[in-house]
Amino acid sequence: MKEGGNDVISHEMAREKAIEIVNKMTLEEKIDQINFRSPEIERLNISDYNYWNEGLHGVARAGVATVFPQAIGLAALFDEALMEQVASVIATEGRAKYNQYHKESDNDIYKGLTYWSPNINIFRDPRWGRGQETYGEDPFLTARLGVAFIKGLQGSGPYLKLAACAKHFAVHSGPEADRHSFDAKVDKKDLYETYLPAFESAVKEADVESFMGAYNAVNGVPCCVDPFLIQDVLRGEWEFKGHVVSDYGALEDVDQNHRYTNSPEETMALAMKIGCNLCAGNISHHLRAALEQGLVTEEEITSSVIELYTTRVRLGMFDEANEFNAIPYEVNDCEEHREFSLDIAKKSMVLLKNDHFLPLEKEKISSIAVIGPNAYSIEALQGNYFGTASRNYTFLEGIQNEVQESARVYYALGSHLFSEYAESSLSRKNERESEAVIAAKHADLSILCLGLDPTIEGEQGDSGNVYGSGDKETLFLPSVQERLLRKILDIGKPVVVLISAGSAISLNGLENHPQLKAILHTWYPGSQGGTAAADILFGKTSPSGKLPVTFYHNTDHLPDFSDYSMKKRTYRYLEEEALYPFGYGLTYSNVKLANLEVEEENQQMIVSCQIHNNGHYPIEEVIQVYAKTNSPYEVLNEKLVGFERVALNADETKSVQISIPMKQLEIVTDDGEKKLDGDHVIMKVNIVSPSEKGEALTGVQTLNKKVNFKYVQKEF
Repeated sequence: MKEGGNDVISHEMAREKAIEIVNKMTLEEKIDQINFRSPEIERLNISDYNYWNEGLHGVARAGVATVFPQAIGLAALFDEALMEQVASVIATEGRAKYNQYHKESDNDIYKGLTYWSPNINIFRDPRWGRGQETYGEDPFLTARLGVAFIKGLQGSGPYLKLAACAKHFAVHSGPEADRHSFDAKVDKKDLYETYLPAFESAVKEADVESFMGAYNAVNGVPCCVDPFLIQDVLRGEWEFKGHVVSDYGALEDVDQNHRYTNSPEETMALAMKIGCNLCAGNISHHLRAALEQGLVTEEEITSSVIELYTTRVRLGMFDEANEFNAIPYEVNDCEEHREFSLDIAKKSMVLLKNDHFLPLEKEKISSIAVIGPNAYSIEALQGNYFGTASRNYTFLEGIQNEVQESARVYYALGSHLFSEYAESSLSRKNERESEAVIAAKHADLSILCLGLDPTIEGEQGDSGNVYGSGDKETLFLPSVQERLLRKILDIGKPVVVLISAGSAISLNGLENHPQLKAILHTWYPGSQGGTAAADILFGKTSPSGKLPVTFYHNTDHLPDFSDYSMKKRTYRYLEEEALYPFGYGLTYSNVKLANLEVEEENQQMIVSCQIHNNGHYPIEEVIQVYAKTNSPYEVLNEKLVGFERVALNADETKSVQISIPMKQLEIVTDDGEKKLDGDHVIMKVNIVSPSEKGEALTGVQTLNKKVNFKYVQKEF
C-alpha cells in the first residue's frame, strides 16, 4: 500500500492494512476496540480514539467553529453544489481542529474524524422534533442533498477528509418519547419508495463510510441487529463496504426495551454476527462473557475490528504524510467561512407572505419595534447539534446594525418562549406584553421574532419541554406567543413576522390578518442569521429559499404520529390543501417560464425551458421538475425528479436544461419492486412567482407536457 502519495486509498487497500494492524492485537485488545471509546494500545503505538463526532451544520460540540444554518435550512437551498461546499468547509474545520487536538493528546469525544452526519431520515410528520436535522420530507431531495453533503465531508483525495455516517438506519422519524422501544410498522412499498432511497444513494453514489443503526425496531426487529436491513439490504443489495455503528445506547435497548434478546451478552453476540461493528454505548465488554458462553466467536469479533480499522486507515490515521495533516488551525472559523455562512443563511430563508410590503425602504422609516422571545436569542440561531460561534448576530442586532444611522429601534421581549411568566413568577402573568404594545405604538412598524428554539424542539433527552420529549403537539405557536401576536396586530400598524423553527409552523389563521404584511421563515439560520434576515428585509438580497417540507394548516387531517404509512403524508400523498406547499418560497421579482420541451434521450428525460426575470430585482430562483406516470403504482400526486437554482439579473432570460435519469421515473410496487411502468408521463416545471413587490400568485406557476414513453421495458 502506497503511503504519502496521490493514489486513492480504496476499501480493499485499506482493509489489507487494517488486517495487518488487527492481527497484532490480543483478544482483549480487540474487544476493547469494539467500543466507541477505543482505548490506547501503547505497545502497537495506537492512540486512544473516540468515534463520536457531529457536524450537521458545522463542527459541533468541540468549541469555536463556523455555524451554518441547521440542516433543514440547508435543504431549503435546493442546491447540491452549495451543499457540497458547506460540507467541505465543515470537513476543513474538522481536520484543522483534529490536527491540533491530536497534537495535544486530546482524543476525547467530538474531537475525532468520524462524523455521525448527515441525518437522512424522512421528515414524514411535522411534529417530529428532530426533523430539523434532516433534508425534509422528499426522498429524492434528501438523496441528492445527502449525497452532496457526504461527498463534501469525505472529499476526493487519496484519504478521506472526514468519514461521514448515514443515519438513522432505518424508518426513523419519531415519536421521540418512544424511540427506545418503538416498533415502526412499514410495508414494502413505503419502505423502498420513501424510507430507503436516500440511504441507497449514500452508498452507491457517495461511498459513505459508515451507517448508524436506529433506536427503533422495524416490523418487530431492532434496527441495529436486523439481518434484513444490515445483511440483506445494506451489505447484500447495496454492497456497502464500511462499518456500522449503533445509535448511542441502541444496543442496550435490544434486550432492555425491545425485549428481543435476553441479555447484553446475547445482544453483543448478535451485533457481531449481524454486522453492527461498533457499540456506541456501554455493553461491549459483555463480549467476553458472550465468548465464554459460546454465543460469538473470536473471528466474528475480529471481523468487526477490521471494519473499524479499515475506516481509520482510509482516514490516513497511520500515515504521517497524509496531506490533511497540514491543514492549519487558522482556517477554523476564518473570515471567509463566516462570510460563506452569511451567504448560505440568506439563501436558506423562505419568504412565505409579502403583501406589497417588503423590501422595506429605510428612507421612509423613522422607527421600528423589534419584539419577541427570539429577537435577541442566540438559541434561535443555533439549532441542535451546534458549534460555538465566535460571534452571533441576533435578529435584533441585524436590524439595529442596518438602520443605526436612519431609524430608532424599540426592543421589547414581549413574552417568554412558552411560559406565561416571561421573567419572574412574582409578577402577573404575561408581564412583558405591555412593553411590547408600547414599543409597537411608538414605531412605524413592528417586526415580531417568534417561533421555537432547540430547548423545546429537538431530540429526546436534549429537549425536555412543554410539548413532549422534543416533539410538537400542534403546529401552532406557543399560546403566549400567539396572544402576543394578536395584541400587536390589534394596534393597527403593519407587522412583519420572522419565524424561527426547524419545522412547519401555522399561525392559526393569522396569516390572513390584514396587518400581517409579511412572513419570513428563518429556520435556525446559524451565527449570521440576524444579518441575513436584515439583508432580506431591507432589500440587499432577494429571498430564495424553498420549503423542503409541506406547511399544513393544522394536524386535523394528519394520521397518528406513530403511523408510518405514507397515506395522507407529505406533498406526494397529501389529500388536503396545504397552507404553504412543498417547494414554495417567494422572491422580490416577477419571473416567467416559457418554451417547455421534453425529450427522451439515452435513458434520460431532457427537460428544457426558458426563465425570464421581468422584475426590477436580481434574484435566484429554483426551477423544480415534477413527474407523474400513469402507472397504478404511482404516488398520489406528482413527485420531484429534478431541480436547479438559477441566478437572474433584472430583465434577464436564461435557457435551462435539466437531465432526469429514467430511474427517477420508476414506481414501486406493493411488493417493493422498482420498475418503469405505464406508457406516458406528465412532466411539470414549477416556480413560485410573485408579482412586483410581493403579491403572491394563488399557486405555483406551472408548465406541463405529456410525454409518451419510448423505452423498451425489458431493457430496464
